[in-house]
Amino acid sequence: MVPDEIPAELPQDKGIQHEIDFMPGTKYCVARQWPLPRDQVKAIDDFFESRCQAGQVRESKSPHSAPTFCVKTPQGGWHIVHAYNKLNDATIPAQTPIPRKDVIIDSMAKSTIYSALDLRDGFYQILMRESDTPLTAVSTPSGMLWEWIVMPQGLKNAPATFNRCVTHLLRSPGCERED
Repeated sequence: MVPDEIPAELPQDKGIQHEIDFMPGTKYCVARQWPLPRDQVKAIDDFFESRCQAGQVRESKSPHSAPTFCVKTPQGGWHIVHAYNKLNDATIPAQTPIPRKDVIIDSMAKSTIYSALDLRDGFYQILMRESDTPLTAVSTPSGMLWEWIVMPQGLKNAPATFNRCVTHLLRSPGCERED
């Protein structure tokens, strides 16, 4: 069962934090916020209000900024998205390998017991490296600037960090895999 509300506290430090390393010569990553329809502005403001109450974002004075916009969901609501294009272009790519699907399936061939794990807001379960939080700054059409304390969606190396975190947790002492 998955709760409907956002956790009221930050996730515990799992030993893996998301880090953003710039390519040499990068100074600032700034893209201007564009106007959006009133219903989208309200959805964005409500989203950040709830994330702020949960301690996942805080107001920012960062010189960096990426615009925020909305994408319609199949259910008719809004999915909040950040245009981290400039930040991602300036980020050194992670060299963390993501396992291939066929290798994972082959490694499970002789197993008899399987389980599934669905992590709600999985990226938001990983903390940002404190010095990198200003790099995650996002603007809103209502004039706010927020920075993420947890790893937001849309960052270039976020899938690699998430994979590293899950791999780390599953290989922790007491979590052994039988072949």
